[in-house]
Amino acid sequence: VFRPKQRLSRLPPRLENILPCACSCSSSIYSTDLFLFALPHPHRRPHPLFLPQVKSPTLAGLSDDSSRTLTSSDFDLRGLTPDQRVEGLTAFSSHEELDRFNQEARQGNRHPELFALYPPLDEEDAVEIRPIPDCPKEHTGERILVRCQAIKFEIDIEPIFATMALYDLKEKKKISENFYCDLNSEQFKNFLKPHTPHMDHSTLARSAIFSITYPSPDIFLVMKIDKVLQQGEISDCADPYVNLRESDSAKNKDKLDKLRAQAEAFCHRLGRYRMPFAWAAINVMEVISTAALDVTDSDSLKGGEGDRLSDEDLLKYLADIKKTPQRRIKTIPGCIKLDMSPVHDTPMGCLSTELIPLIPVAEKNIRPIKEVLEFPSNEVYVPHNIYRNLIYVYPQRLNFVNRLTSARNITIKIQFMSGEDPSCSLPVIFGKSSGPEFLHEVCTPVTYHNKSPDFYEEVKLVLPARLTDRHHLLFTFYHISCQQKQNQSASCETLIGYSWLPILNSDRLQTGQFCLPIVLERLPLNYSLHTPEVRLFFFHTKTQSSSQTRQKDDNHLQRFFTLCHALEGGATFPVRVREEKIPENKLEHELKLSIISLSSSSLEPLVLFLYRVLDKLFTLIMQPMVIAGQTANLAQIAFESVVSIVNSLHSSQELVRDQQGRNSLLATYLYWVFRLPDPPRDVQSAGAAPEGRYSTMGRATAATVGNMLLQSRVRSSSNPDIPAPSTSAATRWECHTEYCWIHTILYSVNSSSSYSEHFNNSRAELLKSYIQKLPNLLLFFFFFFFLQQFHEELALQMVVSTGVCRENAYKYAWFFFELLVKSMAQHVSQLDKHNVPRRSRFSDRFKDDITTIVSVVTAEIGTILVKQQKLEQAEKVNISLAFFLYDLMSLMDRGFVFQLVKNYCNQMSAKGVAMPTLISMRLEFLRILCSHEHYLNLSLFFSSPASAPASPCPSISSQVCTLQSHFCQQRILALFELSPEFKQQHYLTGLLLTELSAALDMESEGYDIFSKAINAIFSLLCSHDLDHRCIKTDVRAKVAALYLPLVGIIIDSTNYLDFTGNDTRFHSIKSTFIYIAPLLADDLENVPPINQSVAMAIAGNPFNTLGRNVLVSMHGKSIATLPADTSRHLLVCFLWVMKNADRSLIQRWTVDMPPSQLNKLLELLTICVSCFEYRVSFKSQQAKLQLEEALLRGMGARGEMMKRVGGNRENLRWRKDLTQWRQTNDRQDKTKAELDQEALISGNLATETNLIVLDLLETIVQAVPMADCKDSVVGGVLKVLLHSLTCNQSTTFLTHTFSTLRALVVKFGDLLFEEEAEQCADLCQKVLQYCSSPVDDNRSQACATLYLIMRYSYSNNFSRVKMQVTMSLASLVGKSSDFQEEYLRRSLRTILAYAEEDTEMQSTQLPSQVDELLRNLNSILSDTVKMREFQEDPEMLMDLMYRIAKGYQTSPDLRLTWLQNMAEKHNDRKCYTESAMCLVHAAALVAEYLSMLEDHKYLPIGSVTFQNISSNVLEESAVSDDILSPDEDGVCSGRYFTENGLVGLLEQAAELFSNGGLYEAVNEVYKIIIPILEARRDFRKLASTHDKLQRAFDNIIQRGPKRMFGTYFRVGFYGAKFGDLDEREFIYKEPGITHLPEISHRLENFYCQCFGEDTLVMIKDSTPVDRRQLNPNKAYIQVTFVEPYFDDYEMKDRLTNFEKNFNLRRFMYTTPFTKSGRPRGELNEQFKRKTILTTMHAFPYVKTRINVIQKEEFDLTPIEVAIEDMQKKTRELAVATHREQPDAKMLQMLLQGSVGATVNQGPLEVAQVFLNEIPADPKLFRHHNKLRLCFKEFIMRCGEAVEKNKHLITSDQKEYQQELKKNYNRLRESLRPMLERKIPELYKPIIRPRLENRDSFKRLSFRRAQEENS
Repeated sequence: VFRPKQRLSRLPPRLENILPCACSCSSSIYSTDLFLFALPHPHRRPHPLFLPQVKSPTLAGLSDDSSRTLTSSDFDLRGLTPDQRVEGLTAFSSHEELDRFNQEARQGNRHPELFALYPPLDEEDAVEIRPIPDCPKEHTGERILVRCQAIKFEIDIEPIFATMALYDLKEKKKISENFYCDLNSEQFKNFLKPHTPHMDHSTLARSAIFSITYPSPDIFLVMKIDKVLQQGEISDCADPYVNLRESDSAKNKDKLDKLRAQAEAFCHRLGRYRMPFAWAAINVMEVISTAALDVTDSDSLKGGEGDRLSDEDLLKYLADIKKTPQRRIKTIPGCIKLDMSPVHDTPMGCLSTELIPLIPVAEKNIRPIKEVLEFPSNEVYVPHNIYRNLIYVYPQRLNFVNRLTSARNITIKIQFMSGEDPSCSLPVIFGKSSGPEFLHEVCTPVTYHNKSPDFYEEVKLVLPARLTDRHHLLFTFYHISCQQKQNQSASCETLIGYSWLPILNSDRLQTGQFCLPIVLERLPLNYSLHTPEVRLFFFHTKTQSSSQTRQKDDNHLQRFFTLCHALEGGATFPVRVREEKIPENKLEHELKLSIISLSSSSLEPLVLFLYRVLDKLFTLIMQPMVIAGQTANLAQIAFESVVSIVNSLHSSQELVRDQQGRNSLLATYLYWVFRLPDPPRDVQSAGAAPEGRYSTMGRATAATVGNMLLQSRVRSSSNPDIPAPSTSAATRWECHTEYCWIHTILYSVNSSSSYSEHFNNSRAELLKSYIQKLPNLLLFFFFFFFLQQFHEELALQMVVSTGVCRENAYKYAWFFFELLVKSMAQHVSQLDKHNVPRRSRFSDRFKDDITTIVSVVTAEIGTILVKQQKLEQAEKVNISLAFFLYDLMSLMDRGFVFQLVKNYCNQMSAKGVAMPTLISMRLEFLRILCSHEHYLNLSLFFSSPASAPASPCPSISSQVCTLQSHFCQQRILALFELSPEFKQQHYLTGLLLTELSAALDMESEGYDIFSKAINAIFSLLCSHDLDHRCIKTDVRAKVAALYLPLVGIIIDSTNYLDFTGNDTRFHSIKSTFIYIAPLLADDLENVPPINQSVAMAIAGNPFNTLGRNVLVSMHGKSIATLPADTSRHLLVCFLWVMKNADRSLIQRWTVDMPPSQLNKLLELLTICVSCFEYRVSFKSQQAKLQLEEALLRGMGARGEMMKRVGGNRENLRWRKDLTQWRQTNDRQDKTKAELDQEALISGNLATETNLIVLDLLETIVQAVPMADCKDSVVGGVLKVLLHSLTCNQSTTFLTHTFSTLRALVVKFGDLLFEEEAEQCADLCQKVLQYCSSPVDDNRSQACATLYLIMRYSYSNNFSRVKMQVTMSLASLVGKSSDFQEEYLRRSLRTILAYAEEDTEMQSTQLPSQVDELLRNLNSILSDTVKMREFQEDPEMLMDLMYRIAKGYQTSPDLRLTWLQNMAEKHNDRKCYTESAMCLVHAAALVAEYLSMLEDHKYLPIGSVTFQNISSNVLEESAVSDDILSPDEDGVCSGRYFTENGLVGLLEQAAELFSNGGLYEAVNEVYKIIIPILEARRDFRKLASTHDKLQRAFDNIIQRGPKRMFGTYFRVGFYGAKFGDLDEREFIYKEPGITHLPEISHRLENFYCQCFGEDTLVMIKDSTPVDRRQLNPNKAYIQVTFVEPYFDDYEMKDRLTNFEKNFNLRRFMYTTPFTKSGRPRGELNEQFKRKTILTTMHAFPYVKTRINVIQKEEFDLTPIEVAIEDMQKKTRELAVATHREQPDAKMLQMLLQGSVGATVNQGPLEVAQVFLNEIPADPKLFRHHNKLRLCFKEFIMRCGEAVEKNKHLITSDQKEYQQELKKNYNRLRESLRPMLERKIPELYKPIIRPRLENRDSFKRLSFRRAQEENS
């Protein structure tokens, strides 16, 4: 029977009521007054203990009352309902059947695509993604929708008409065309019916979309309002609107009716004429920027002035209004309501500016919305992309002031004429609102009685596509009679004159400012040939045309287009260019000059007509031009012009470039616009040349062209000296040689045998048919040669170019490369040569040119890097070259392209460039090539050369073949190496893997290369994984086989991987403790693959101390660790290969693998588990809980995800085209659905990656033969599995992991339970941890596994398993904060059910042994689970843990576990000293055990050796060999009961002492460690140890006086509420600077929560507590500050600050009092009580509070109090005076308190009270004399201090010093009589006193309080 050495007090009963039991709600058997710890019930039969040394902790002092309720340990497990059991746990007949069952379960419901779950790479790094340029479209700026809702005046008497347009005040120009709006009622529209023949639907719009390219705060929307012309000035017409109100209808009814009648009359007569009325302006940006103001109200409209109506005047008005908003302008009261809002998508029923309906077209007849054409205020660099041919006419001024005519109401009728006949007026003028769409004529508004009116009209016309010299603008001027006179005809118009403007001038459209004369007579015949003399009419025009060049456009462009037009036969010679006439013989020279001058064109017109210019230049390059009968050599000049234009566009800062540096305009042109002309579709139909984009038509006939073309085809158009490809055609055209010529031409093109045979067999028939089709054949050959020539000509020009042209051509090589590729593709397509072998598609000369170009560009890259040092430019050229070869692989012979790749790699290996830069270049190059569609076809090997297709087809499924049959013959290991054979068979893959290996070997030369290399592999595998052609499993296996060497590279690079991720647990390794790595120094040479330290570091275990430096020390060199995200990329590539590779191949590989390589593989798998542990950053706790619920549900994370998305996996991919992960990932305000989606996908990724690791572990275990090193392999696999259990895992993965663990137990149980003691302990701990899981499935699997461990260990070392399970439970409940007791109890019941239901084992003792084990576990659980209730009270929690550990005094393993648990809790609270003490106690326990087994001088002799660290350690010597058998199996078998464990515990303790600032204790700890290290000759560890000691001693020197040690408080508990704590006192140790209110507030808050605020009372003073005065219904706490107390003899040894704060057992506090009961009184009444407390243990200890076991009190008389005070003052003065660096302020403060004249109860008053007279009581003689001597020393010290201060003061303190000196002298003189008076009786002969036995507390000067009281 276990008899404890010391009886421990039981916990007070009040806590039984305060803190309810955590399990009381689960069963009615539990009671509310449960004891915290369980004892065997006195009336209960004790259970036979299965393990004598493991006993439940016992607490003495519990009541023996048999009527108490049952404790939780009495609870019968059989009363619980067990969880569902795993079916068929032991039903497998063989190991193979078990493995097969587990494998089938693992493969079910797996996600086939790993990369679909992985977040994609940043697209900025994806160089293989070539951006697709935007489709050409019309330019639009910021679009604003303006809806005109109402225009209202005070009176409504007539129709009004609104015109809106945008004006830019800053640029002083109009920036949009007019929009016309009619809001008149039907009544007013009827007024105008005689003048409106019909209303088209498009003119009914009231909403318009304005575009603003350059937004500015100076942009105004101006609305002009017109009305029907009537008699009177504008101001006269506005008067009724100003003076009358519709609301005053009673008063003004007659006036309003009269006005309406007049308006109706004017509308009937003058309805077609308008007059200006008013205008209003709105600042657009102010409205749009204010989201709330969508509707703009303008309360007043500005009245117009007849002589200021032009746009210039309007802009002046706007400028004035903006400067002075209150400027006085005549206004008309009214209101305009507009709805203005930004618009992004085209609304329904929208019309373009040409009135073309836009998509979406309105289905119903809704009111249309018009797009208003913008006139941008600055240049817009967008080419013409749509057909637009508009002209705007703006009449400005007319001057008839000095003319004889009397015309005053002048209007201008504008017409667009196609001839001089009146019927030639064309309906091309756009109508306004509520009228026809197009008009033949339009009239300007009339300004009343103005002979020189200003006009503001805008006339918009659509120009015919073909203009002639007959087209002109006709202006007719009329005087309008506003009032019909009696003798006047019905017509109101009086003709004044005419003017006109021809629309073309020298074949150019006329635009700009014009001042035209006016003919005052009727137009004569052929009037356009006459010119009037007087110029009276001013106007200007402007065009918006994509087909016409304007006069203001660049002259270089106009000249070029004109000459090209002439060359194409569009003009007759001589050609007229402006005023110059060019004959045919000078055309070539002038054309060359115009081509050269193109690069000098202005940027805007060049961009506008860019596509047209490039088309023309490429035409000149593609075909020879026949000019005046001669073939013109224009290709070289045209090519140079193209290069120059490309350079100009790239150099412009205004133009946009994409991420690869390509000019967006050029990229758009190449992708969308450029194409070669199509061949004739029907070559059999005779007729003219087909319509194409290009046509070559000179002045000669078609026959002549064909003849010239035939003659010129045998030479290059750019260099006639270069012969054409082999062509034996005759140089003369003769009909009888036609067949031979045709045959020769065709044969030179297609020299295949099929064509030759065809011609030989059908010669006669073909000849006859060809002769019949001769014209069309000629046309066919024209196109044939025409098309074939361009790519060859372009390549040739790139080769032969020189100088600046060559430099720029290769600088912007991307353009010419893409141009080459597109022309080659169209060449192949149009000639229908798909079926021709690739080698015959292009000529040898062209291939030579391509080879030269690639070589030159590669050399240019090196030149840029070496000479120009322009890395970015070199990268862009390198990428463009890679894309060029990428495209060539689709068109040319792949062998030829691979040769180009080889040449590139050879050239890029040249010296002179930094190696990282070269690798980076080659990586980007290869990454682009490997992204080719046919990469897999080109890389997969074939079973035999004959089976390889000559040209891989687009689909992989038809060409992928099986793995090589010689797998079996060759060594499997060679497949995982990057061998020369592999590089030869898989060229591109070999190159890429070589670059990856080279990049990883760069070590510390930069992470960019690492990332680029790994990202290249990552993107490649990702594309395979998501490729629909690789869905089949066998295809994936073949693709994975292509990357087997990658596995070897990754395994060799394990040391570079960063497995920490972003988990904060990995950053706390240095500051945490407990787990000590069992590594000997001499073991570093042969480190196992995954030693426990490394495994725990990888796992993020907070108890590991070695971390990554272990890996560094293993390999002996500095390691450049990859970034965490890059490591994950590389590891996911490894897992993808392992997932898809052939399983049998992996098995054979692991069999042949050497042990060291296998160890690396297992280490890599451990890193994979850590890297892909489930981690999500939660934005809220709610999201976290929701996610946990989803992940931990029974169906698993994957099942939950599939349930949500309906089983459609495609929606869950991390792909931009399928999800919005990238868009939402960077946002902070994610929705719940987005968070759920992201979390579920992350959970699935974690599950899938870990299942891949599990698959590979199973493969390794199954592949290992029974006889070959199975112990190390199984041990390594088990470590990986156990590590995976420490990470966050899904239920799905845990289910399969436990199945694998059970299989290991079944197959290798004897090995696990005999040899692997540490792993057995870890296995039990991890499994037991999941037995307390709240998830049913996890708990069920863990129970099955734990029972199987017990079952298979029964016949082999069952005692060890029982011990480890018991220790694991103690550790689990001690460490886990979220531990749930009810689940663990249910698991224990489930295990019991397994034992009861196991029929095979019923005949053995296993069921009873299991039952005993579970009962003891239940007892331990009951004893320890209560700690959770004291999480908020750390002192109580540590008391409980201490008692538990004390209860395991005879179980070293469990006691050590609990000491470690306590250390961890202390460390969490940053109580480093207490944490270190726990480890010192643990080390002493280990030392006790080691001293029993081993007799080594260098080992400590039990716990006695640790006395210098702490006297408390002796309690660990309670264990002796009479009650403990260390050699008994299962006892002291943990990893710590070794020399390594001892050293590790002590090292951790030293580190914690250092963290706590107790550097002297560090020295004492290392005194024990150093002999052990010296005995081992571990000089490396010794060097590290002495280095740590040096740092500790340095800290003592530097920080010694400044260190803050603990602060101590006495805490007393009073009141029945506290139960056993009543009247008990403790000493609390708090951090260095802790004030009394802090600890009082903490205790008060905690116990107020327990008892309530009304119940708890905090006693504020330190006087003794009288129980009789306390309220029995309340709880009292008294907190007092105490100081360490030492006797005089102790002070001799405690010299340093550390010694005065270490090993403390006695503390003192003082309490002032008087005889009258008051705490304070006069000096002669003031007593003081000193209370000295002695604790049970010395501080620091394993707890922060210790019981007070002894209390002594001493009272000091008033004179003794005075003596103590004067001694204290004297010491302070002495210390301040004799400091090495005196503090003047401190010294002056002490002097002021000592010699100051106004000090209350100062030294002078003390002396006057106690020294003024000799006391009458002889007992006080010695006190009187002692006080006198104290004053003598005090006055001496004051003198020294005054003199010292004299040397410290500054010049401004001299008066202060004099005052101090005066006060000191006064004090000294006042004290002199009292100090010189002596007591004669004290100087009699001394009689030796009788010696008495005195303890250390008694002195002659002190009296015990009770003696005096007696």
